[in-house]
Amino acid sequence: MEEKTARDRGKPDPQRMAALRALPVEIKQQLTGEEVRAFLHSEELPDSLLEKLKDYLVDERSSGQDAG
Repeated sequence: MEEKTARDRGKPDPQRMAALRALPVEIKQQLTGEEVRAFLHSEELPDSLLEKLKDYLVDERSSGQDAG
């Protein structure tokens, strides 16, 4: 019942916009509108997007500190 419209989402995250622009053209051409909106507006990322970006994403949970 609470569907978000483009107006409700507000402006895209500037850092995410920069990251999207930095992707190779062949990757950007594969992205759907839904995937781009989710990425730019910090929504839950579809599995399809995670698969396309797997070589470009950093898992923050495992980087930075040792787990020991």
